[in-house]
Amino acid sequence: MKEHGIAFIGPDPEHIRLMGDKIAAKQAVKELGIPTVPGSDGAVGSDEEATRIAEGIGYPVLIKATAGGGGRGMKVAQKPSDLSLALTTARAEAKTAFGNDAVYMEKYLQKPRHIEVQVLADATGRVIHLGERDCSLQRRHQKVWEEAGSPALNAEQREEIGSVVTHALEKLGYLGAGTVEFLYEDGSFYFIEMNTRLQVEHPVSEAITGIDIVREQIRIAGGAPLEIEQKDVTFSGHAIECRINAENAFTFQPSPGLITQFHTPGGLGVRFDSAIYAGYRIPPYYDSLAGKLIVHGRTRNECLMRLRRALDELVVGGVETTIPLFQRLVREHDILNGDYNIHWLEHYLAKKGA
Repeated sequence: MKEHGIAFIGPDPEHIRLMGDKIAAKQAVKELGIPTVPGSDGAVGSDEEATRIAEGIGYPVLIKATAGGGGRGMKVAQKPSDLSLALTTARAEAKTAFGNDAVYMEKYLQKPRHIEVQVLADATGRVIHLGERDCSLQRRHQKVWEEAGSPALNAEQREEIGSVVTHALEKLGYLGAGTVEFLYEDGSFYFIEMNTRLQVEHPVSEAITGIDIVREQIRIAGGAPLEIEQKDVTFSGHAIECRINAENAFTFQPSPGLITQFHTPGGLGVRFDSAIYAGYRIPPYYDSLAGKLIVHGRTRNECLMRLRRALDELVVGGVETTIPLFQRLVREHDILNGDYNIHWLEHYLAKKGA
């Protein structure tokens, strides 16, 4: 059967209404033993109900759109007096962005990392994972820098969360490429959502595994089985992706216009995915992503050294880009040490006056 345009196989396809509805997804993974953030069991109705739930899980709390994404319809209430406004604002944003004003509530974690697990599943029921990505460097819930693997996890933790995810998706009868996303804090994982599609940051997983995820997704869609098992997946080195957006590096004001100069970096372990060129005009109507710089090294330190050189070589003239931001980040002490969380970048920008 298909739900939300995604195909599912297996004996009990009604086990989950996956994954366009975040509440249904959260309830389903709880039943499968995947840990979730404490919160409401469904959409929050009245302010009175919201107050009761918030008092039960403790402040601060996070209000999220059930049909949301990209940070829209997401508001934090630090204390009881903030709750009513957070609910009203989140519902209004959700209605405008998604045509659905339903929201739910979760405990707001203080300093979590954003960890996601890349999976592939074929029609025979085989599911494998390609390790995790750390997407904690974000601004307004938008990812800007992704790493594989995470500086916060060791091999044992990677295998543990990978096994939890693959076993759950085997039970679901999931089919295709996908990513299961978690918040990670104090050694614990909390499910946030699943993206049943290819993601912008997939190249870092390709870099450390040598597996072409796009190719595998196409093969699976054509009915072909996976050619590899989990034991065949090996992890080599470290990879980082920087999203090069056509916008001011520190205010993030969009910067559409004509690209007058363009030069991509090269060398071992350097990849630049883009369709831009000198003479290309970036339109003002769409997402500002202009390209993706992906760098791979034998170690994280080597990867960072190559990334520093690649960023200094990359030239996109005529429009503003986020290159200067990454040139700073790759030299920051916390980034070099892998010591950051989902709030780090916004705090950094606030201190810089951005």
